[in-house]
Amino acid sequence: MQPLADRLRPEAIEDMVGQSHIIGKGKIINRLIENKTIPNMILYGPPGTGKTTLANIIANVTGKKYIKLNAVNCGVKEIKEAIDNSKRDLFSYNGIILMLDEIQALNKKQQQSLLEVIEEGSVTLIASTADNPYFVVYKAILSRSTIFEFKPIQKEDIYIGLKRAINRLKPLYTYESITAEDSALRYISETCNGDMRSALNKLELAFNLGIDIGSNSVNITLDDVVNSSSIKILNYDNKGDDSYSILSAFHKSLRGSDENAALHYLARLIKSQDMQSIIRRLLCVASEDVGLAVPQAITITNACVDSALKLGFPEARLPLAQATVYLARCPKSNSIAEAIDIALYDLDNIETGEIPDHLKDAHYAGAKKLGRGVEYKYPHNYQNNYVKQQYLPDAIKNKKYYKAGNNKNEMAYEHYWNSLKNK
Repeated sequence: MQPLADRLRPEAIEDMVGQSHIIGKGKIINRLIENKTIPNMILYGPPGTGKTTLANIIANVTGKKYIKLNAVNCGVKEIKEAIDNSKRDLFSYNGIILMLDEIQALNKKQQQSLLEVIEEGSVTLIASTADNPYFVVYKAILSRSTIFEFKPIQKEDIYIGLKRAINRLKPLYTYESITAEDSALRYISETCNGDMRSALNKLELAFNLGIDIGSNSVNITLDDVVNSSSIKILNYDNKGDDSYSILSAFHKSLRGSDENAALHYLARLIKSQDMQSIIRRLLCVASEDVGLAVPQAITITNACVDSALKLGFPEARLPLAQATVYLARCPKSNSIAEAIDIALYDLDNIETGEIPDHLKDAHYAGAKKLGRGVEYKYPHNYQNNYVKQQYLPDAIKNKKYYKAGNNKNEMAYEHYWNSLKNK
């Protein structure tokens, strides 16, 4: 039997839930459908958020021939054959809409070939992907398409969709009554992770469990929903866009000294078992965002990381959480990151000049004849182990890359060196 999610797929734009930023009265998608001016589109977002449903609705409203293919199990040859076969019936249609799921499965060369299909004018491409199109879609296709981002559906919208589903179920069956506890629908809404298809699948399973043959009725209860539900699955692909967003939020929460948010995103990463990404972010924050404000932060973080690697999951969550809270609570300084980035920028953009002769290697015969190391002053031969001399090349001899951060530790060192150098 056809899955419930497919049987109850909305047939009109008004029946869709979620995506209120692009769908709704006066919103861009509605206006395009009303005007029947459909551009090439790339629909980008997680599963179960309405991408395929929207393509179906567009095809129905515009009266175009609808071809739905999945790039995972077909190539450009199959796509062109499907289009050529459909062109025989074009006199009955206003053109062709090609719905191509998982466009990221086509390699660059295949995507380039796909351009021929969409550039001739009779075919409108509506492609879908769960990955960031700017990472996985060929630029020439991007430039010819409008990108619409689909977001996880809010739980209140999922709840509305489930209520509608219950009403639409009644004409499909001969049961005397079909009812659902409100708490059951709320629970599904909370645990489907913004995925309407997943919500309907959960509803279908609870529906089958709730059938009472004796009374010829169905009652969907919270107990049945809970007992039939698996653990909530987070959207996470360690090579996908969602992983980068979680890592970005984790790093920014650490930088922003919000230990609670950092722990939340750490928990997401732990659920995905992405140990290496967690470690990279923690070690990076220790230098990039804490730096010299707490010089020992990198040592402590590295010790936590080392412990996590030795323990493995699930125990690794403990030292990882320790490092997370520690770094979030540390005073912050980005002086190190700024200093090295400016130094690297100069190498790429300005003439920095030759290393001064007195700093060049002098450990070989004939070095003195070339003036190498002759005027070098050994700091430990001077008071306080310091002597003023030029270290930077002549072209940038007055450059200052490091600027002390406004924190207790760096200010203490700044005071020490200022007083010493001024002497």
